[in-house]
Amino acid sequence: MQVFRISALSDNYIFLLYDNKQNIAAVVDPAEAKPVLTKLHELKAELVAIFNTHHHYDHVGGNQQLIEKFPQLIVYGGSSDKGRIPGQKVFLEDGDRVSFSHRTAEVLFVPGHTRAHIAYYFPPEKSGETGELFCGDTLFAGGCGRLFEGTPEQMVNSLSKIRALPDDTRVWCAHEYTLNNLKFALTVDGENPELQQRLKQVKAHRSREEATVPSLLGLEKQTNPFLRWEEPALQLATNSRDSVQTFARLRGMKDRY
Repeated sequence: MQVFRISALSDNYIFLLYDNKQNIAAVVDPAEAKPVLTKLHELKAELVAIFNTHHHYDHVGGNQQLIEKFPQLIVYGGSSDKGRIPGQKVFLEDGDRVSFSHRTAEVLFVPGHTRAHIAYYFPPEKSGETGELFCGDTLFAGGCGRLFEGTPEQMVNSLSKIRALPDDTRVWCAHEYTLNNLKFALTVDGENPELQQRLKQVKAHRSREEATVPSLLGLEKQTNPFLRWEEPALQLATNSRDSVQTFARLRGMKDRY
């Protein structure tokens, strides 16, 4: 299974999963159809599935046009998003499995950004390979999603599920927010040497207009404040010793940043 990153809208990423033996593809969160259709034409591939993480328009905006082009494709999404995702046919719960290209993903229910948000985790097929996590707007490189429909406690639980995955998991998040996220992170975790180094690297990448997605989960655990709510430096920055309160205050600070 190959993963192609496709830029869309102003800062979205769409992910095209491709099986070159069967010449089929699936797409994660098609914000718009045109760039997906262009890539499918280039690959001469048939689209068989849409894996949606949540209902926001910049994740489902291309669904209907893709369904019109490939009427047999199957649209997957969270069960609590019923009626909110165009063309949804499969309603997924935490722990369900979905398959593509001889790979099977575990569905993680990760509410917080929205009440119905899910993520798809493809574990590695063999030793030495990486897993692939498609997490929508729950976890970002260096950050996390705003809490539009969920609570801080829900988001901490959701991020804890993600944090428990192997360090070498590739994190395919849906927006290019990394530079801004890390600049904020430095304001609350400024003595973190891994964060300082990462920010330098990301500044260099973005100066060349290079993508910073995917990232590795191990790096997120070292540098992303929204996975580090137990860290003394972050509890000091938020004047809190409670994990959920620390996270909530960090998220509020980022909202105002």
